[in-house]
Amino acid sequence: MKLQGKSAIVTGGGRDIGRACAVKLACEGAFVAVNFYASSAGAEETVAEIVANGGKAFAVQGDLNGAKTN
Repeated sequence: MKLQGKSAIVTGGGRDIGRACAVKLACEGAFVAVNFYASSAGAEETVAEIVANGGKAFAVQGDLNGAKTN
């Protein structure tokens, strides 16, 4: 496991490419934070998949869009 003892945060980890990245990182041994913006359903599903396969992960809500300008 190349990433044993490392941590990763994956934005958009509840679907598509983000989900695939989160699962792969966990398979390599990383402790994965799966970030979501509005809906936790996809992130929780990703976490459940990772945990079911022996990995470590949790879902976390956060707006990572940056500062908004007017």
